[in-house]
Amino acid sequence: MNPRKKLFLILGSIWLATVFLQAEQIVTQDKIDLVDRAQRFLLLKDESVQIVVFGSVLMGMSCGLIGSYVVTRKLSLFGDTLSHAVLPGIAVGFIWSGEKNNISLLVGATIAGLLGISCLSILRKFTKVQDDSSLGIVLSAFYAVGICLLTRIQKVGYSDQSGLDSFMFGQASALSSDDLIGIIIVLLLISLFIVINYKELLISGFDPGFSRSIGIPTESLQYGLWALITFCVISSLQMVGVILASALLVIPAATASLLVKRMRSYLILACLLGAVAGFGGAFLSFLGERLPTGPLIVIVSGALFTVILFLRPQKGLLIKWIISRSENVRIARENSLKAAFQIIEGKSFEDTLISSQEMMRKRGMSSATIEGEIENLCKAGLASKALHQVSEIKLPRQTRFTLTPSGWEYACRIVRNHRLWELYLTNEAQYAPDHVHEDAEKIEHVIGEETVRQIERLLKNPRRDPHGKLIPSITDIQPVAISQET
Repeated sequence: MNPRKKLFLILGSIWLATVFLQAEQIVTQDKIDLVDRAQRFLLLKDESVQIVVFGSVLMGMSCGLIGSYVVTRKLSLFGDTLSHAVLPGIAVGFIWSGEKNNISLLVGATIAGLLGISCLSILRKFTKVQDDSSLGIVLSAFYAVGICLLTRIQKVGYSDQSGLDSFMFGQASALSSDDLIGIIIVLLLISLFIVINYKELLISGFDPGFSRSIGIPTESLQYGLWALITFCVISSLQMVGVILASALLVIPAATASLLVKRMRSYLILACLLGAVAGFGGAFLSFLGERLPTGPLIVIVSGALFTVILFLRPQKGLLIKWIISRSENVRIARENSLKAAFQIIEGKSFEDTLISSQEMMRKRGMSSATIEGEIENLCKAGLASKALHQVSEIKLPRQTRFTLTPSGWEYACRIVRNHRLWELYLTNEAQYAPDHVHEDAEKIEHVIGEETVRQIERLLKNPRRDPHGKLIPSITDIQPVAISQET
């Protein structure tokens, strides 16, 4: 496994460990109480639970939908910038009202977010600063102003009592019906914008130059997306807070990108994954005592990403590692069989008994490695150990084995693939005979039977390779048959 895959494995394990630690905190509770709380949550008996569940699910859907364009347009840092740019607006709204007034806080956050977008637009149009640098400048500047204002508020001494901290870092339990209505409105706006401008967004996202040439208002679409991202971040503040808002814009969409490629499927899947993360986080938060909903939503979303990253069909890191390991075992087995064939060939096919010492010399490997390969051949039914292990005087004890009929057929097939390819490269590609071995070493393990038969027909069923060695036929099952050919 290469270092990058090892790093992914380590990070994924750490993330899943975090999830398991949170789960452990939940399951250590009284089982009766746990079952009762789960039933209460799933049946949605409490009005507060209903608001949190619907709010979490709808917020996840909003973030998944608009996050799809954040990811595809490489605007992940933009989402993070906006989530931090609203910080001074929240602080100003709090100072203006003197208390935690949701309307003033949201108005302040909206103004700050739109101001952040305006700053980005100015930097983009009138300077040569790159987009990533512009985002970094706005993020750091606005966040610094917000920290200064929060420090001023804390000196007053009543920010905690007013609940500003919970608004900053998220508190789903404080979600009101008005907040829920705001989340619904944002979801409807995002959905309507995507439905109306689906084709235009698709074209401008993948080829902005072409979209401008055919009259698509790419700049207007860009500003529209920025505004919707801002509204989505603001609507999710009460749930997850300023710090984690950007995570929900990226993780569900990034997870969906691992599974689908078509944009319609991508949008639907990102929306569903966001909803699942919202529901799962709310569920775990309700089961556990004093567990924050927002961070748990992000943790569940990250856990889904990690699981899919490792276990997705064919391309998952764990799946690819398992396939790679299986391929390495198969190639090692085939190389052992080829070596066994060559040893028997060196004895003019008269002695089919092979010792571990002969394999060591042929393969250039240690005794332990060779013994392991012999064991694998025996387990696969391709070889069988001799009943009596003979040790010569002053020589270490040797394992002796013979190939089974199936093992011999397999060995003949591998050698045939190797030598046919060498002959093909020599005759048809005009390779020098001493330059074909390395290519044949690679191709012998992947060449298909149909291709081999085509090469045989093209070369008119040859019996000797460029070096004069025998090319075994597929019918050469027993050493005796080959001995007769020689």
